[in-house]
Amino acid sequence: MTAITRTLLERLPKAELHCHLDGSVRPATLLELGREYGVRMPRDDAEAMREYMIVRDARSLEDYLTRFDVTLSVMQHADAIERIAYELAADAAREGVMYLETRFAPCLNDRAGLEWGGVLEASLRGLARAEREHGILGRVIVCSLRHLSPEMSLELARLAVAYRDRGVVAFDLAGGEAGHPAAPHAAAFEHARSHGLHCTCHAGEGAGAASVAEAVHLCHAERIGHATRLIEDAALTDEVQDEGIALEICLTSNVQTHATASYESHPLRRYMERGMRVVLNTDNRLMSGVTLVDEYDVAARTFGLDFEELAGLALNGFDAAFLPDAERAALRATAAARIEALRR
Repeated sequence: MTAITRTLLERLPKAELHCHLDGSVRPATLLELGREYGVRMPRDDAEAMREYMIVRDARSLEDYLTRFDVTLSVMQHADAIERIAYELAADAAREGVMYLETRFAPCLNDRAGLEWGGVLEASLRGLARAEREHGILGRVIVCSLRHLSPEMSLELARLAVAYRDRGVVAFDLAGGEAGHPAAPHAAAFEHARSHGLHCTCHAGEGAGAASVAEAVHLCHAERIGHATRLIEDAALTDEVQDEGIALEICLTSNVQTHATASYESHPLRRYMERGMRVVLNTDNRLMSGVTLVDEYDVAARTFGLDFEELAGLALNGFDAAFLPDAERAALRATAAARIEALRR
């Protein structure tokens, strides 16, 4: 039996599909950008900043999201966004991530006058640089937020479509879930889908299985972000499984936001035993204080996963990637070959 070590998990080829750009900033970068733009940070050194930004006291998803005020305060300029995107991808590459989809809402990055298109272009430049220097393929998912108006969501969907052939691969709905249903945003999802863009949707994190039902039935999501409480509805779980809808699992953040009481109570193992398409992700590397290797390590230790099960999770990430068929197949084949080499 193959021993599950950190080194093995680092070498395991992985795809990360649920990673927020504004939740994955290096602490040292926050401090440097704060000084550059005259923004006071809550701590003065990188280690203290790292500790401050990890959410350990949230009572809900909404509490967890308040930390984004800090990162967004310095993400209002193209140079900063480009740098943060590059550093995220470079860090992920060092963890064995071959493919990264990072997501964010460009409407939160326009306080200094930067246009939404300029926000996207900056992030895409950073990802392209990381691809050249580190070999990691990076793409962007444009998010709207549940508390925004349906009209704003539609504008963001139009933006995503405009950049469909330039590195944007999907449209998403994020933000505080309780009291903010997805239904009013259905037109934005329809616009994205009708123009050839993929769709994912946060659901079943800050609200129950009915939220997942909306994401599936009204937004026609091909993947569900979190889906932690999907398991509460047996019929819906069967439907999601039958449709092959992938679940973007984020273990640590789900514990932090109380979507699940503990790692042990998380439904990951139950989803895996059913044969569902589950993928491990970090969600927010800064606020959760994790890497993707950490999340694989937690899954292995908590649920007793062996090498084959971990390899299966890794390959699920490539199978569920929002890429053209040929590109996705080639990337998966490369990952499968590397896994076979590890197996030998």
